[in-house]
Amino acid sequence: MELTLLGTGAPAGLPRPDCPCAVCATALGPDARAATALLVDGALLLDLTPGAVFAAARAGQSLGQVRQVLLSHPHDGPAMEVPAGLPQPGRVPDGRELALLTGHRVRAVAMDAPGTGYAVTGPDGQRLLYLPPGGAPAGLEENGKDGYDMVLADVVGRPDALAKLRAVGAMGPATDVIAVHLDHDVPPGAELRRRLAAAGARAVPDGTTLTVGVYEDVPDVPRRTLVLGGARSGKSVEAERRLEAFPDVLYVATGGTRGGDGEWAARVATHRERRPGSWRTAETCDLVPLLADDGPPLLIDCLSLWLTDAMDAVGAWDDAVWADGGERALRERVRELTDAVRATRRTVVTVSNEVGSGIVPATASGRRYRDELGRLNAAFAGECEHVVLVVAGQAMVLRG
Repeated sequence: MELTLLGTGAPAGLPRPDCPCAVCATALGPDARAATALLVDGALLLDLTPGAVFAAARAGQSLGQVRQVLLSHPHDGPAMEVPAGLPQPGRVPDGRELALLTGHRVRAVAMDAPGTGYAVTGPDGQRLLYLPPGGAPAGLEENGKDGYDMVLADVVGRPDALAKLRAVGAMGPATDVIAVHLDHDVPPGAELRRRLAAAGARAVPDGTTLTVGVYEDVPDVPRRTLVLGGARSGKSVEAERRLEAFPDVLYVATGGTRGGDGEWAARVATHRERRPGSWRTAETCDLVPLLADDGPPLLIDCLSLWLTDAMDAVGAWDDAVWADGGERALRERVRELTDAVRATRRTVVTVSNEVGSGIVPATASGRRYRDELGRLNAAFAGECEHVVLVVAGQAMVLRG
């Protein structure tokens, strides 16, 4: 089954008309995107958008053989002239299936938001799923029996749609995930590719023709990622973003509850409210057993608080204890942790503070903590495929 993307942008396109934002100002050339529309085997058009005929011509395609035009958006959109020779656009009711003379079968998938998703099965059995902007599937039990070869979805706006599909087995490691309905919510170019790759997805320029079922272009999701950053740099948001497209994530909070500390409780509540409802939380610094177990992805936030707990346990704040075995005991704890990271088979995203670039601490214990966190970060980063430094909300890739 062959698929041509006549557009890959949001309904208003990218750049948006008259929008002065930085993303729209730089959305030029291959980063400029018309509203999303898909041409399947030259016979089925999913979403009719302005300029579809010219977009098809630029891609070396024709709409002359289109036998069905289906709409996915929550509404039919503004009045638009249907090009000569094209069937009148329509919509399949949720749960109903449409059989085309070309051998394609189209099933309407119910959404958790207004709009219609379409599961298309080609004459040779390949399956693709196309979701509308801002929508994720609802009631996936029946649709999840067989995996999709390709999924086209609003990955940036609704990453949880991928999590739902993965949870029921409708997506697997070989599923090619294409981001569509791309808007100015995320910078284009390298930053967009990086964010999508973390979710196992990719973006392609308008006019690209893909063969459903081809595997070699599917990005590999990194198993181990370390996200570094200073205070309020956005490092936790970056870490959470990397796993929001996956179900059953275990969030490992190493800071505890600190009973009676209202300011700390407010911080914890902010983090909790930001996380998807399907994630579970474990409050512990005992990371080695979690890394050794099989299970869903881990998000560990953060190493700096783990180090505080470890230094408390070995008496590292007392100079005499530190000299009389405390330093060796801490080194052993760090070695056990990094060995566990090296051996883990789980997907792990870990957050840590980068504190060595600022003011030199006034106390010996403060300088000791700064030095040990720098050593821990370096050792942990050495076991990770991806290492990212977040500065002012911008992620800079150090490795991977």
